[in-house]
Amino acid sequence: MKRVNVVKTSRVLVAALAVVVGSAAAAMLPQAQSTSSLEQRIAPIGKVRVAGATPVAESGSQQARAGDAVYKQFCAACHTSGVLNAPKLNDAADWEPRLAQGMDTVLRHAIEGYNAMPAKGTCGNCSDDEIQAAIDYMIAEL
Repeated sequence: MKRVNVVKTSRVLVAALAVVVGSAAAAMLPQAQSTSSLEQRIAPIGKVRVAGATPVAESGSQQARAGDAVYKQFCAACHTSGVLNAPKLNDAADWEPRLAQGMDTVLRHAIEGYNAMPAKGTCGNCSDDEIQAAIDYMIAEL
């Protein structure tokens, strides 16, 4: 009787193992997919940019965003209330020492990051011109 139970149990285990292995093998078979789906999955996630190189214009690249749009979307979180000593919007006392260093320095600090401000604030895809437009917006009423 014991031998019969062992044989039955072994057959059940072998059958279960066959189902598992068969399922795994079926999952590894190539699935029918469209070409666009494949292209989307293997598309590059970024671009390499070399310091000092002239950026190449992309076909279909979007229009430059206005300074107020960049400010409202990316800069306002810190520059409205002066988080971590960020110069506040149109606050002469905050901006005066920074502007005394020259606009080139202010722009360089905004692009490269300075103190608590990360490079380009939180706008990693902003162009240098868009960063300049945001600065111009922040100091327009000084």
